[in-house]
Amino acid sequence: MTTWHLEITDRSGLRPPERPLPQGVEIVRVEDPHVNRAFYEILGEEYEWTDHIGQDEEWWAGHAARVETWLARLDGLPAGYIELEPQLDGDVEIAYFGVLPVFHGRGIGGHLLAHGIARAFELGSRVWAHTCSLDGPAALPNYQARGMRIYKIC
Repeated sequence: MTTWHLEITDRSGLRPPERPLPQGVEIVRVEDPHVNRAFYEILGEEYEWTDHIGQDEEWWAGHAARVETWLARLDGLPAGYIELEPQLDGDVEIAYFGVLPVFHGRGIGGHLLAHGIARAFELGSRVWAHTCSLDGPAALPNYQARGMRIYKIC
């Protein structure tokens, strides 16, 4: 498995998607730990996320309180999410990000990621994330297309 650590340190480096936001898509902030848990479990099953498997409701409530969660909906249906976790040093981690497989290829992920990065720069001065070879094939190219650059490979 290969893990890529990416960062963007200047808001001016953020590149929006070339495709327009698909009709019927809205990106809204949510404060519901059930959303975080559901997306983590559904996407996690697809991409072998295991860190939070088996956590209870109390843990998920604490997690949701630490992150800022944005949900992409297509015609009202949940399509993807992004969690932003401000760090003590002023950085903001994209803790989790993903689009449900049924919505892949519609341009939702690029807009959701661009929205998340723009919001992260309102919360801090550097945005970072990591993705790995177990994640979807569009993950790394999407981060790079938004202006994030690799700073470490493990």
